[in-house]
Amino acid sequence: MINFHQVHKAYRVSGQDIPALQPSDLQIARGEVFGIIGHSGAGKSTLLRLINRLEEPSGGRIEIDGEDVTALDATGLRRFRQRVGMIFQHFNLLSSKTVADNVALPLKLAGELPRSAINARVAELLARVGLQDHANKYPAQLSGGQKQRVGIARALATEPKILLCDEATSALDPQTTASVLQLLAEINRELNLTIVLITHEMDVIRRVCDRVAVMDAGVIVESGPVAEVFLHPQHATTKRFVQEAEQIDENEQRDDFAHVAGRILRLTFQGEATYAPLLGTVARETGVDYSILAGRIDRIKDTPYGQLTLALTGGDLDAALARFAAADVHLEVLR
Repeated sequence: MINFHQVHKAYRVSGQDIPALQPSDLQIARGEVFGIIGHSGAGKSTLLRLINRLEEPSGGRIEIDGEDVTALDATGLRRFRQRVGMIFQHFNLLSSKTVADNVALPLKLAGELPRSAINARVAELLARVGLQDHANKYPAQLSGGQKQRVGIARALATEPKILLCDEATSALDPQTTASVLQLLAEINRELNLTIVLITHEMDVIRRVCDRVAVMDAGVIVESGPVAEVFLHPQHATTKRFVQEAEQIDENEQRDDFAHVAGRILRLTFQGEATYAPLLGTVARETGVDYSILAGRIDRIKDTPYGQLTLALTGGDLDAALARFAAADVHLEVLR
């Protein structure tokens, strides 16, 4: 659906070109939720805004649904942007207009529908986001979560094929964030929309995305399926995001484990293997004893996963390692 071919962006500041995005290739499949994560200044907002040319690329080619959007003139760009919805961090609602008027604005600007059709479309969208009883209220009368739902309804008004989310949950509390993410997941599933979202929170990626790209200093340093990147991070930036999300301090863990006897392993389970009684089976078969040093069980989108750090002592350690390796788990020997 979205293809970047060596796309890059630099800003001219005081006579110098300051790079915000290094030459990058990126592919986003039709109908997936694709996350872009990075710390402030990593280039993720620039990358997102290049998709609908709110930022003009300094070079490279951007193809959307097979069309080279970098070659579009002003008229073609206006038509193209009607196929791309955008949700903003701070809602960007017009305070002087009602909820219904805010949602209707893109349809009025497009000028293609009569008033009756616009009203029907607005009512349909407000029902979808659960705000059908708030049509005549003004933004100041709404909570943060309700304002973002209005923003989502407005972004869907022109029936876009792509939905861009610019830090859509960072201004919300955790409970409201969860409800907005659930709404985005429902929209993705029911409308087969391609959603691209940027965030600095790994938990947002874990809850709703299919694939993720990690950015640092204008470079995509790691990308892939969320489960692979989240459970087996390769780049230092990705590892920091995972540690922050899981509240892990590897230095503290190393100090804690220094006095633990035996072989130390990390086992990673996904899917049904998460609930299999593997530890007890291996202990009985090989005679090893095990201590659980750290662990977590959670979900990545709809897939359960677990990670356990174990210390093994006694019995046949080599047989235990072989048994773990043969099971449907990922095995790392830490010591």
